[in-house]
Amino acid sequence: MKLLVIGLGQCGGKIADEFARLGIRARVQRGISIITGAYAVNTDIADLSGLYTIKPSYQYRILIGTKKTNGHGVGKMNEIGAEVAREDGDKVLEAVRASSLFPETDALLLIAGAAGGTGSGAIAAITQLIKERYTDKPVYNLIILPFKHEEEVEGRTIYNAATCLKSCYLVADAVFLVDNQRFVKKGFSIRNNLGAINSMIAEPFYNVLCAGEEKQAKYIGSKILDAGDIIRTLEGWTAIGHGKSQIPRMKFILDWRGNFRDKAAETHKGIQAMDEAVGELSLPCNPKDAGRALYLLSAPAKEMDVELVKELGLYVKGIAPEAEIRTGDYPRERDRLSVSLILSDLKGVGKLMGYFTKTIEYISALKRKREGIDYEQEKTFKDIPVLL
Repeated sequence: MKLLVIGLGQCGGKIADEFARLGIRARVQRGISIITGAYAVNTDIADLSGLYTIKPSYQYRILIGTKKTNGHGVGKMNEIGAEVAREDGDKVLEAVRASSLFPETDALLLIAGAAGGTGSGAIAAITQLIKERYTDKPVYNLIILPFKHEEEVEGRTIYNAATCLKSCYLVADAVFLVDNQRFVKKGFSIRNNLGAINSMIAEPFYNVLCAGEEKQAKYIGSKILDAGDIIRTLEGWTAIGHGKSQIPRMKFILDWRGNFRDKAAETHKGIQAMDEAVGELSLPCNPKDAGRALYLLSAPAKEMDVELVKELGLYVKGIAPEAEIRTGDYPRERDRLSVSLILSDLKGVGKLMGYFTKTIEYISALKRKREGIDYEQEKTFKDIPVLL
């Protein structure tokens, strides 16, 4: 599957930078193209300057809203982010249209952090503009949910997240959700921690995107997972996970000598990788709530057999009994077995319901506070002379 990636705001831009690296990695290591273009859109010129892989041209690093922000961001006000995105959205459409590889693109992926201002406000507006202009290509959103400490410190964070999520759900073909808190590692510096998190967010997409674009016959699976399978799987709230288990080096030596192969151990390795994929899903959710699911098994060709595929299929059916399941194999890995898992069309996601409930309470409290201030102010202002 070939994606065109657009990162909005600081968070979205940095993760789009990671997808640009995935594109380079696929070209260098596998000789295939999976990213047809990577763009960063922001109201803050400093954030655009802090990227590494996205091309430095103004056609790829797009500054919007300069009349309102003078290149210094929107101060976490996502209403302003949405407004400037509607006003300057043509800049993004022009950049996309100018891409020579756009006709090859299977889908677009727009990325933003839910808690900020520019990305949170702009992603739904830009998604809507693109869908109106290019009706034949799916448009997906990748939304990064705030850290726990961000949720606890400021009510505005919850408000931004809820309004962003609702708006994206109404316009995008599917919304990938990533809970930042699941990736936090204690003891890391802020810069290293965020860099590692951004890399882990992008990594589960790698084999899924590569499998259907593979050109070498020896690496093409018996059941290919291509763009059509992915597009028919993705709908509504979506989570993605990735798991792997190492194949001992000695095992390859024993296999080469023709010694006995322990099938039970191989199956166990596959289940172990699937366990990790479920445990590392980008969003805490109940797999039973998924209406659609997809998994990709990647391993050396001789490590994949019918028994292993069958066991993994039964595993996914067991945890997501109501889901329509698609699967594929990709004989690309050398010394490990990996599983990529997508759960889509998720219903009743608890974390999101929490955001929506808290936002209603936040709006009510803010309204009561403002009405109280206005009433008290009116009483105290009444008898004071004015010097104008």
